[in-house]
Amino acid sequence: MIIGIPKERRAFEYRVGLSPAGVEMLTKQGHTCYVERDAGIGAGFQDLDYEHAGAKIIYSARELIGRSDLLLKVARPLKEEIEWLRPGTMVAGFLHLGSARQDKIDLMLEKKITSVAYEQIRLADGTVPVRQPLSQIGGTLAAQIGARLLQNNAGGKGVLIGGVPGVPPGEVVIIGAGTAGTYAARAFCGMHAHITVLDNSLTALQNIFHLCSGIVTMVSNPINIARVASYADILVGAIWIPNEPPPKIISREIIRTMKPRSVVMDISIDEGGCIETSRPTNHEQSTYIEEGVIHYCVPNMSSVVARSATYAYLAAAFPYIMQIADQGIEKAMKENPAIEFGVGTHEGDIFHISRFPRLLENWE
Repeated sequence: MIIGIPKERRAFEYRVGLSPAGVEMLTKQGHTCYVERDAGIGAGFQDLDYEHAGAKIIYSARELIGRSDLLLKVARPLKEEIEWLRPGTMVAGFLHLGSARQDKIDLMLEKKITSVAYEQIRLADGTVPVRQPLSQIGGTLAAQIGARLLQNNAGGKGVLIGGVPGVPPGEVVIIGAGTAGTYAARAFCGMHAHITVLDNSLTALQNIFHLCSGIVTMVSNPINIARVASYADILVGAIWIPNEPPPKIISREIIRTMKPRSVVMDISIDEGGCIETSRPTNHEQSTYIEEGVIHYCVPNMSSVVARSATYAYLAAAFPYIMQIADQGIEKAMKENPAIEFGVGTHEGDIFHISRFPRLLENWE
């Protein structure tokens, strides 16, 4: 199989679709790997690293994409990239098709592109192995970014997150005790913040209660959310519901009750966000002020730690990549339900249509 690794063309996307080590394993299996020039620079991989691994360097994105049987991306492809794909080929990456533009979906269906969304690959126990490491990174980054945003030079209220003797620590509220919320709590705990975590699962709260001494846990409901938001220095929204956009559980009215220059971080924004006042930002202009509160809503948080993020997600994704390359998509889907669940479009149809109810409105 011919496998293409393009350079990501979205702004502030520094990750790459495959590491040199992955290229080496694929080429040893007899597959051909094309890598676009400088594709791995942001993650610290040089063209020479890929060449030593057995890849061929291509200077034209259009040529590379047009040659590929399987295109390994990180971010969802641009419409131009979809146009360059040959009919009947495959693309894999963090595609988030549920929030994609309809014209891009239509083009993928017209060209019978098979799309494999890493974030949708799911095991029998309900875990999402490729999404999980990026959730871990996102949660950890929430702590270090949130602490900086509280500084005066970032527009914050000038609170030291861990406090000092005689001065109390910052108040951190985390809504959601899943993977991202747990890793955010762990990182904030290391900074000695005072942490409150809310979730509607008692099991999740029990797990996080023992994570760090002093963590306060509460059942997530409108009354408790409004109560904790009123004193939060940093409010982190970390809601993820499989196959559905997260609900807007934090209303504008709640945001209005927060202290001026507090920080809101919606790390669910890649799926649509869980805060009524949130909207996507980027790494260049990562924040905005709404209702007197600083909002941070960057969908691709982990792209600025590209080397760590690339290694992390590929460690989970590579077995699926190898199986698809070795067996082809039809056999891989048949033998591995996790891969089948990750397929979004296939043979001109929306696969597992129930996962993309918004798309069904315009596709009959």
